[in-house]
Amino acid sequence: MKLFFFRYLKLSGALFFVVSFSASVLAQTYPNRPIRLIVPFAPGGSTDIIARSVADALGRQLGQPVIVDNKAGGGGSVGALEIMRAPKDGYTIGMATVSTTAANPAINSKIGYDPIKDFTPITNIAATPNVIAVNPSFPAKDFKTFLQVLKTNPGKYSYSSSGTGGIGHLQTELFKSLTGVFIVHIPYRGAGPALADTVGGQVPMIFDNLPSALPFIKDGKLVPIVVAAPKRLPQLPNVPTFTEVGLAPVNRMAYYGFLGPAGMPRDIVEKIYAGVQKAVSDPAVHKRIEETGSIINVNGPDEFAKEIKAEYAVYKDVVVKQKLQLD
Repeated sequence: MKLFFFRYLKLSGALFFVVSFSASVLAQTYPNRPIRLIVPFAPGGSTDIIARSVADALGRQLGQPVIVDNKAGGGGSVGALEIMRAPKDGYTIGMATVSTTAANPAINSKIGYDPIKDFTPITNIAATPNVIAVNPSFPAKDFKTFLQVLKTNPGKYSYSSSGTGGIGHLQTELFKSLTGVFIVHIPYRGAGPALADTVGGQVPMIFDNLPSALPFIKDGKLVPIVVAAPKRLPQLPNVPTFTEVGLAPVNRMAYYGFLGPAGMPRDIVEKIYAGVQKAVSDPAVHKRIEETGSIINVNGPDEFAKEIKAEYAVYKDVVVKQKLQLD
């Protein structure tokens, strides 16, 4: 019995050595083929913009192409599930957003993944303000009039979002609960199509991340009403923050970062993180991200993990207190 136990320990030790050695070799040779970057929303939205802003430069740093693959649906959950199920070798990673790692799992108990346990955080990349914007045909161009129109016309107006359970959905529902207004939710398969229908006038308003909405605002195709940001933005100096209008709980920015499936080797995580640091230091990439109204915030795996946990806790609390449910 003792002899068998001793041999078992020796075998276990050998197996452990082989696994450790294999992981080490994998990290040393990584990457030796293209990397797939899953964006869990349709092209044209803020997540897609940030991803594509970084992908090419990151590929140059790592020596292999980083190929963006849009997997939209379920408020980001379709793409998030694909990231979760991917091999742990670092060749499939994905974009982490507040929608996929906080808002959507906070409201949807059947989403199929745990945002804390089922992923490996790699790094945040940018923090992004959010904005309520309306089609120019909407009978209000400032927050005071906007709120008055909604209060006097309950149920008459609707708003678009990137999908049920996304940050735009939950932030608007929080806005509704705090102001007592009633507007109808129209979910889409990403911010891109939601914006298209808002610009086209099929839906009168949207609560969206600034990077995807800003070009339409600059072209006069959308009118900004109020922003979620620490202070007024240089791009929108005449637009108040939610804190200014007395709605501080809604005044939360969005994050956009990289994550992979749970169990990714730490050496590979560190390689990607180091590559992102160098990628965003490229003046062209830096400029492209900041032009969207985003703030660069590359903070590494440990800090990003804390950020995800904190944001998930906030939205879980919002869902419980406001008694929010899926449509």
